[in-house]
Amino acid sequence: MSQQKLMLDMAAMQEDFFSDSSLIGIVSTSPAYHFCWLLNEHFDLKFARDSESDICKFDIDKKEHFFPVYKYAAPLNGNKYTVYKLKSETETLLPEAKQLDYILMVQSLESKDDAEYFTQQLKNISEVQLAQVLDIDNLKNLGNLIL
Repeated sequence: MSQQKLMLDMAAMQEDFFSDSSLIGIVSTSPAYHFCWLLNEHFDLKFARDSESDICKFDIDKKEHFFPVYKYAAPLNGNKYTVYKLKSETETLLPEAKQLDYILMVQSLESKDDAEYFTQQLKNISEVQLAQVLDIDNLKNLGNLIL
């Protein structure tokens, strides 16, 4: 009886997880809890930390690094928003975007338009040094964001 090896299709998983999504890369020195509070105040959202979704990554020395995740789901229109903290001590969740501190994922039917709106509004927050829409296809380690 031969055993068949099953392979996880990461490309299909990524395509499904990031469908109807746009990513905004953000530079801000604010701690994650304060950054999400700023978003809540500025956009009238209610981000809350989802510690069960926190991402754990091991470095080369097998040391654990945790990256907090904050979520908000709009009750009326079904839009979903996720904030990823990208840095933990000396590690980064997305090595190709190591200059960024946060990623805001916008999941909606009009995610591109919504992401443009958020990007423009984020530039009005003094604690935000940079906000830009990212090209999902240019992120090599996109799988690190899958929850």
